[in-house]
Amino acid sequence: MIAAPAYLYCYYRVAPAKATAARSVVALLFRAVEERFGVAGRLFQGEREPWLWMEVYEHAHEPDRLEALLSEVCAEHGFSACLDRGSERRLERFVAATASSP
Repeated sequence: MIAAPAYLYCYYRVAPAKATAARSVVALLFRAVEERFGVAGRLFQGEREPWLWMEVYEHAHEPDRLEALLSEVCAEHGFSACLDRGSERRLERFVAATASSP
């Protein structure tokens, strides 16, 4: 049986002075994910908090490998230096609920 695809949501606060650098790394992330997994990432920002960003990766059939790639690219390009003080990248995974879900 094939596992249901996962939906990955990664959110964090960007330091305003580092927004341009953060966007560059996010563009690299999206390119790497699309090339390796065929998944197009999307970037959102908070409606009332423009420095609160969220990357969305839908229909991931290899979420463990995708998550590892995200970590690798972020580490390689120093993405943590783009985050606001006290912020960190938080990643959550979801799958579609089924009739037997709690």
